Amino acid sequence: MARARQHIQDSYAGVRLSKFPEDLRAYEHVLWLAVPNAVIEIGTQFGASALWFRDRLRALRAYRRISSVPRVVSIDLDQSQARDTLSLADPDFEREISLVEGDVCDPALHRKVADHLGPDARCLVVEDSAHTRETTMAALRGFARFVPPGGFFVVEDGCVDVEAMRAEQTWPRGVLPALDDWLKTREGAEFVVRRDLELYGISCHPRGFLQRRAG
Repeated sequence: MARARQHIQDSYAGVRLSKFPEDLRAYEHVLWLAVPNAVIEIGTQFGASALWFRDRLRALRAYRRISSVPRVVSIDLDQSQARDTLSLADPDFEREISLVEGDVCDPALHRKVADHLGPDARCLVVEDSAHTRETTMAALRGFARFVPPGGFFVVEDGCVDVEAMRAEQTWPRGVLPALDDWLKTREGAEFVVRRDLELYGISCHPRGFLQRRAG
């Protein structure tokens, strides 16, 4: 629990960032493997992870893994706080980061997000919203469509359903039950759980690294 509490006090580029360093390192492997040129992030919070993903996509471009300008589309109900913190960290953030306001449970939200993506977008999707059964299922149903063959959808913070990792009893529940139920659907059957990507002995995202089958 102490380890789980620690990650909510971290920062990136001077902006609060609530992610395990082990998971950030695992993301670097996922990004190199899947070679996305865009990230859809469901749950912006302070905006640090949007910056982090943007910078990792820039690295892929520097290594000539991708050729297009990176694009991060980050979704939350209210983006005023993130817009302020991102502007302080990088006044030009809007060149590559789009902040979209919307509710993940809105079945039309995916169309709003698609407006910010180019026709050649190859997306990594990251679900980091309210960590309830309802929001997790809505994210999977609404946004798995953006993941190309071989690409990834990461369901974050299934740790809320792991008793030993619950730092606060007020934390929500329902991520892992929603994930398990969705994987039994026709759409979910197109994905495989990549537990081998939980590389560093601890992860906030148990069973959350999902890869769409290549064929």
